[in-house]
Amino acid sequence: MGLRFDLKEIATATMVLFAVIDILGSIPIIIGLRNKVGHIQSEKASLVASLIMIAFLFVGDKILSIIGIDVNSFAVAGSFIIFFLAIEMILGITLYNDDEPESASIVPIAFPLIAGAGTMTSILSLRAEYYVENIIVGILINMVFVYIVLKSSKKIENILGQAGLSVIRKVFGVILLAIAVKLFAANINELF
Repeated sequence: MGLRFDLKEIATATMVLFAVIDILGSIPIIIGLRNKVGHIQSEKASLVASLIMIAFLFVGDKILSIIGIDVNSFAVAGSFIIFFLAIEMILGITLYNDDEPESASIVPIAFPLIAGAGTMTSILSLRAEYYVENIIVGILINMVFVYIVLKSSKKIENILGQAGLSVIRKVFGVILLAIAVKLFAANINELF
């Protein structure tokens, strides 16, 4: 069985993960952590997040089957989570507020900031529709971008300003909303 690379699938997976990870929207959190604890290990955070996401891509469906849930059900549930993430991004509200981490170790940056619940849901939702190799490429492209943002978060904040970050967040919120609707529509018929 050969590899089935598809530029359209890679682009879609990359955009979905970029919107869900929302690393640009996380710049204020990252800067706050840097100010609180000093240096953040960008390389380690990016590598650990990549490994978590790729591992979940391969074993996530097996974990679901152990508890009796199929990928289509998870994709529909994931479409709701992605929908609410999009609403948060578009309206600038917080529906879910996690406790602020006390240190900038791998745990708050790699997980759950980068590879959080929304990201895991999106990965399995994408797996219901796309080939694994295209999703992996999408993950790796995002991790390169995450690494660059982690390394230069202060410069990015200075260049874009709060207004620029807000616009980017809202644009990706609308993209996420459309993706949530598409995931729901593509998987709901499989359940009945």
